[in-house]
Amino acid sequence: MISFIVPAYNEELELPSTIAAIRAAAESAHQEYEIIVVDDASADATADVAARAGARVLPINRRQIAAARNAGARTAHGQILFFVDADTRINATHIVDATAALEAGCAGGGARVMTDGVIPLWGRIFVRAFCTIYFALNLGAGAFLFTTRRNFDAIGGFDEQFFIGEEIYFSLALRKLGRFAILSEPIVTSGRKLRMYSAREIFGNSFSVVIRGLRAARSRERLHLWYDGKREGPVS
Repeated sequence: MISFIVPAYNEELELPSTIAAIRAAAESAHQEYEIIVVDDASADATADVAARAGARVLPINRRQIAAARNAGARTAHGQILFFVDADTRINATHIVDATAALEAGCAGGGARVMTDGVIPLWGRIFVRAFCTIYFALNLGAGAFLFTTRRNFDAIGGFDEQFFIGEEIYFSLALRKLGRFAILSEPIVTSGRKLRMYSAREIFGNSFSVVIRGLRAARSRERLHLWYDGKREGPVS
């Protein structure tokens, strides 16, 4: 069985499409699967939306993405774990290629990233430059990661001392066990941050994190870009 673990905070608008995409991908790949939505203290209808879409809902109250992913993994029944963000769309190719990579001996992996919708020019340049550097370093993006249950347990899951950047340490830990695969088929994830926040806000907050180093990653304080819960409204 494959377990899809979807951490969610106030994601009532994005979840239906995300769950539908996961379901279609798994069924096209002819895989037995389960979908676990980890509802981390949402104030909207996230839990109800997920349940109506046929997902198993696991409520927690941590407000931390690493903790949400770990909680989902602990309750999962599958021997292959996929971590898919609530605003991210995958397809059957991701499942087939990831499974093949694991069967070939890879310890885990991720996929390249595309953003949805219209985003400003500076945002398109930023995403392209960031992805070029990031994936050249053979690191997985948090929006989509996969590994086996055995390898997840071997590295102790996601490091919960980090509120951001946990996917980097997760990737590095898996790389100690074996090859880390970056799938060529890109996932599609929301470009909402690039639409909702100005370049000054994004670059300013990111620069502050870089300057403060690990101290910034170990506290939710001043990480509003990641944790303020700001969401786009429904498309008319």
